[in-house]
Amino acid sequence: MFNRMISGMACAILLTVSPLIQAASTFPAPKEADWVAKEFTFNSGQKLNDLRIHYYTIGDKSKPAVLLLHGTNQPIKALLAQGFGGQLFGPGQALDSSKYFIIMPESIGSGKSSKPSDGLRMTFPRYDYDDMVTAQYRLVKEGLGISHLRLVMGYSMGGMQTWMWGEKYPSMMDALVPMASQPNELSGRNWMMRRMLIETIKNDPAWAEGNYSQQPPSLKTANIMFSIATTGGTLAFQHKAPTRALADKLVDERLAAPVTADANDFIYIWGSSANYNAQPDLGRITAPMLVVNSADDERNPVETGILANEMTKLKQAELFLIPASAETSGHGTMMSAKFYAEKLKSFLASHDKH
Repeated sequence: MFNRMISGMACAILLTVSPLIQAASTFPAPKEADWVAKEFTFNSGQKLNDLRIHYYTIGDKSKPAVLLLHGTNQPIKALLAQGFGGQLFGPGQALDSSKYFIIMPESIGSGKSSKPSDGLRMTFPRYDYDDMVTAQYRLVKEGLGISHLRLVMGYSMGGMQTWMWGEKYPSMMDALVPMASQPNELSGRNWMMRRMLIETIKNDPAWAEGNYSQQPPSLKTANIMFSIATTGGTLAFQHKAPTRALADKLVDERLAAPVTADANDFIYIWGSSANYNAQPDLGRITAPMLVVNSADDERNPVETGILANEMTKLKQAELFLIPASAETSGHGTMMSAKFYAEKLKSFLASHDKH
């Protein structure tokens, strides 16, 4: 089994000031670090030595901890941008970083955490959302020495993992806020588009069974098509592109952007949601829950009634549904925290055990 040449012992590497440029100056610059697990066993039964989980923190570790989980293929800088962190992490805001210790891990397969493009390519162990949550838990417990969380909150993939956190570790948190997500298994357009994203790359001869020397061209076009189809909002896109010329302009801008992703990483991370299903164990969730979704979410369409039905199975849960408008952006609406910042603040205040 491939061993990363880091450390043979599970350890936390000294925090360093992040080089990320903050769009918001209302909260301290994040620090980043690696935590390395000497051995990690995946649900597939495969093992990996020196599994690396990269993470960012803001605030004082002695304060109540907030675990914040990112979306699929989403860079942490999106959580630090003015529209999100600038609306949540500043003085007096819902997740005031002078009052909370904010932890933002990069999931297995993302960012600087262990992933196929590190060298193993398609022989990297197959991972799923449960593996990601287990690694996050070990980071919090073993790496940071934290035994309780004030809040677990996540967007999209991170939202689905938030449902899982509530089920796997029901007494570990005071509150849960899953966003842009549902507890049921992936189905309909949501899964069909993910399958097509994966199949498009795999059917590109340039992919070469994962042994390419440069990124296959299908990676860019498939990703752009997936993004337009499943994120952005119908009203918002029509507002931004009311003519064919403006629609072409948006497409041309995306096509002109450089490819920064890796095809094998893409296949793994989008495929990792295949066996997600938090629905059967909803009864295990005991922490109060605020579910935040948007009415124009393309991946979790409210009109199916799926989420409304599952909400009835939860002990302490409420749904905050953001109305669709030209200002929302479908599945991406949660990156504009202005829509729910005050609701989040009042929810935390009403469930404050301290």
